[in-house]
Amino acid sequence: MSDEPVHLPIDGILDLHMFPPREVKDLVPDYLAECLAAGILDVRIIHGKGIGTLRTIVEKILSNHPQVESFSHPNDSSGWGATVVRLRPLSGQD
Repeated sequence: MSDEPVHLPIDGILDLHMFPPREVKDLVPDYLAECLAAGILDVRIIHGKGIGTLRTIVEKILSNHPQVESFSHPNDSSGWGATVVRLRPLSGQD
């Protein structure tokens, strides 16, 4: 595995399938910060259904993040495989 940084598009959709769980704790807050900087307030984090390990990690991060207004699981076909997040705008953003 390479130590090269992975460049992700900042489009409000973060797919965690290609990342090991140990990287998620830093990745999610960094991605949310980039979304905020880009003015993206609605974010979808795809963690998969599996046994719920990634979902649990993501929910803990979101629960403690000061810019997270709310998060939930959509009632669409992704079910518990994704979490949708609403971010609070940074000061000066509306």
